[in-house]
Amino acid sequence: MVSRARALEVVPPWTLRQAYRSGALCRVLPAVYVDRQLLPGGVPDSPLGALAPEVARRAVLAYADGRAAFSSLTALEVHGVRRQRPGEPVHVDVPAMAGLRSRPPHLVVRHRTRFMVEPPCVMVRRGVPVIRLEEALVQSWPLLPEADRTGPVIRAVNDGMTTPHRLGGAVASAPKLTGRGPLSALVDRLGAGCRSALEIWGHDRVFTGPGMPILRRQVRVRVGTRTMYLDLFAERERVDIELDGAASHGDPRQREIDLRRDALLATVGILVVRFAHRRLVCEPDEVRRETLAILASRRP
Repeated sequence: MVSRARALEVVPPWTLRQAYRSGALCRVLPAVYVDRQLLPGGVPDSPLGALAPEVARRAVLAYADGRAAFSSLTALEVHGVRRQRPGEPVHVDVPAMAGLRSRPPHLVVRHRTRFMVEPPCVMVRRGVPVIRLEEALVQSWPLLPEADRTGPVIRAVNDGMTTPHRLGGAVASAPKLTGRGPLSALVDRLGAGCRSALEIWGHDRVFTGPGMPILRRQVRVRVGTRTMYLDLFAERERVDIELDGAASHGDPRQREIDLRRDALLATVGILVVRFAHRRLVCEPDEVRRETLAILASRRP
């Protein structure tokens, strides 16, 4: 892959023209060419979309010539939060007067006022310019199917790549964002200590409200040489409520790990109560009643 400007540093213009006319090179963007062998299925109407994702991103950077940074869905890929799916366009942010434009359907250029391709607007990840993760998560929210929206946000927080506080700031700076309400609610739940979709479900439908004491989330407990984090901890009653996800349900190895962990917590007087994903989702009222009864039995 090479831009016209870089090619003319080492060959005369007629050499580049001859390579293009002979089919050895294919133009995928204005003044950006790739080796014909990178398009083994022939030259489609939109050759940028036929390239391997990494090559396509390199071609877009060559087209931008230092005037763009990856954004939204492409930024999530660069930050390592979510892989872009086949057919999704390359997204870049550019200064308002950059003179670049989108190339549907495989390149989306977003012009922004007061945007510069340098810190603090842009950082370098994996050797390429990219907007900050919090901003990329906010930009991507309305572009993703509803079922896929929460995953990247939760993963970014769980992996320590960002914080609910920083996410909240990014949401506040986008007052006209489509779907802003649900995203704000998600950030609030993460700020309250929820760390999975299941915990958020439990927070909203089971473990808050009348009669339910304040349950601390992701409480760090050290027993001997081992450190553990409790999903929901009723400190007065010394009860740890664990929400078992659907992926781990029925796994004998995980079950053994859980039993050893529960026994260790029992040595310091903590009762562990586990609710499976199916029960929490299908029987929220019954789970709530059981929880209240267990907590009441543990009070002096």
